[in-house]
Amino acid sequence: MPAEDHPNRIVRPRAGELLHGIRHNLDQFAHQLLQVLLVGLTIGMMRTVVPALAESDFGVPRGSFLLLSAFVVAFGFVKGVMNFVAGRLSERIGRKRVLLLGWLVAFPIPLMLLWGPSWNWIVAATVLLGVNQGLTWSMTQTAKLDITRPEQRGLTIGLNEFSGYVGVAGAGIVTGYLASEFGARTGVAAFGLTVIVLATVLTVMWVKDTRPWASAEAARHLTNPPKYAPRYPRNISNEPSTWEVFILMSWRDKRLMALCQAGLVEKFVDALVWVFFPVFLYRHGVSISGIGWVVGAYGFVWGGAQLFTGKLSDDMGRHRLNVWGMWVCGVGVGLMLVFDNVWWWALCAGLSGFGMALLYPNLSAAVADIAHPNWRGSAIGIYRFWRDIGYAVGGLGMGLAASATGSIESGFWFVAVSMLLSGGVLRFWGEETHPKFTPA
Repeated sequence: MPAEDHPNRIVRPRAGELLHGIRHNLDQFAHQLLQVLLVGLTIGMMRTVVPALAESDFGVPRGSFLLLSAFVVAFGFVKGVMNFVAGRLSERIGRKRVLLLGWLVAFPIPLMLLWGPSWNWIVAATVLLGVNQGLTWSMTQTAKLDITRPEQRGLTIGLNEFSGYVGVAGAGIVTGYLASEFGARTGVAAFGLTVIVLATVLTVMWVKDTRPWASAEAARHLTNPPKYAPRYPRNISNEPSTWEVFILMSWRDKRLMALCQAGLVEKFVDALVWVFFPVFLYRHGVSISGIGWVVGAYGFVWGGAQLFTGKLSDDMGRHRLNVWGMWVCGVGVGLMLVFDNVWWWALCAGLSGFGMALLYPNLSAAVADIAHPNWRGSAIGIYRFWRDIGYAVGGLGMGLAASATGSIESGFWFVAVSMLLSGGVLRFWGEETHPKFTPA
């Protein structure tokens, strides 16, 4: 019986053979989990203090919702493009080099936060953050998928996103306290510089390139097909161009298109939490540290629940969890406006975080299910391109909605309705992708 039928059995590799599986590659898997934790800390430092103090410390006029949203719009466009670039670049120069490049780009960010004289500097720092996140987060996910088995993809991405979003939530809380103790700029800058230096050193010294594992998987598919046959798209060449993969992902394959549109819209929620949550709470008298805890409830539930929601999709399939996640998120956002109480806001933030936990690892896992190893890096990059463009589209949409009505609450309703509609599109256009639950 082939080794794939014994997921818990330790197989001794032949000379030069690369084995797949979390247990066989536990050292590198752990290094990559640490990397994505540091990636989450880097973006998390921007999510509590900066938006809440946009008016008082960074000169954004009260009620300028579009200007307030400008930094997340810029972030979304840049990160989306860099996801696209990172996926293709990683298939040419390797995963480790792309990861290291992402960390080198991040070094100016803390200094710009410390000394930037205006909101435009914050927007510029966020552009660099988009480059950093697009290169680094993409590579931590791609590298783990390279070294694990198909039946572990839900668990793999669940652990990846758990680690990353615990970092996001933790950084939001820590920087809130640092800002209260040392000032907004000094606290955030010192925290950010420490994280970026540590991540760079760890990448250079301990991270391995995982592209050889992807090549080995592709070769093994030809000689020893897996037990469960993935339903790869047939209308694409063996060595597709970037444009060919982009067209397939964006509209030629209805399954992949449904996943991409869901990924784009779900980022509306994250944009809302990043931009409007802190401002909304600050205007209702919540302290900076209190805002950190409310926003942290969203991040901690999102991150923590992915410890089981990713694995759950390996056991029962991806599609239902993805659809329900979209709808639970939308309901959580809408309920934020029902009562005026900090505990209620934390509860609703946690509900939205749980919805994100249902869908976030499993949309990515669904893409990985039906993307061939020859072009999986590109497929993940393109999916992540459309997903993170959602920051820009969502930030612009909720900014326009709030500006048109003069009420920040309109941004919440825009996001809630968008999530419910997008979940409906995914329900009818998408399908189950886990090879174990679909016919060959």
